[in-house]
Amino acid sequence: MDRMIYVAMSGAKSMMQRQDVISNNLANISTPGFRAETVAFRVAPVQGDGLPTRAFSAESTPGADFTPGVITTTGRPLDVAVTGSGWLAVQGSDGTEAYTRNGGLQLNDQGVLQTQNGLQVLGDGGPIAVPAGNSVSIAADGTVSAVPLTGAKTPTSLGRLKLVNPPTADLTRGADGLFRTKSGAAADADPAVRVASGAIEGSNVNAIEAMTGMISLARQFEMQMKLLQTAESNARKGSSVLSSNA
Repeated sequence: MDRMIYVAMSGAKSMMQRQDVISNNLANISTPGFRAETVAFRVAPVQGDGLPTRAFSAESTPGADFTPGVITTTGRPLDVAVTGSGWLAVQGSDGTEAYTRNGGLQLNDQGVLQTQNGLQVLGDGGPIAVPAGNSVSIAADGTVSAVPLTGAKTPTSLGRLKLVNPPTADLTRGADGLFRTKSGAAADADPAVRVASGAIEGSNVNAIEAMTGMISLARQFEMQMKLLQTAESNARKGSSVLSSNA
């Protein structure tokens, strides 16, 4: 009887965890460059007295779907979309190098290039600053140039965005939504990575698949609850039979 309880209880817990993941994906369906989170489960034997015949389903390390999102043209000079594989390097709030596909960039009060969340975008020589009185153009190889708003329109190179392309198996998502290498070391710049200026990549979350998954998980959760109710009913009937024979 307790085997049914273990199975149903761990199954219901797993369904709730998967619902949390899908809900988070749906909440980020409009977040540029967002990579859908995936979840997997493994068998975890219950340690304790008695025979090792009981097991839970435990969540494994969360993964990510690295399928590219749809690139939309915005015409905004500070918007860049990584085409194909690759990442933009930024400085995380903890000071470490992190990677994102969200190319909606902006300039702060000092003219330093940063993300919409205020994180500094890293260049080949550190942060990139744009002098006042200049517009910005970003080439396909990530070269950032300043173009004077008045006078001669001669562009001046300010640096090149640090674009990296480490193996996806070496990346892990942090609590801030940014990716980092599992070793914590900074990835080397990859000159083969290209960006599209005046465009931005959308989230790769499929709303229809996510909604369908939520409905399916809700039904599976109800099934686990019915199993628990069945186990409780069987236990009551068993106790009634034993008490009547006493």
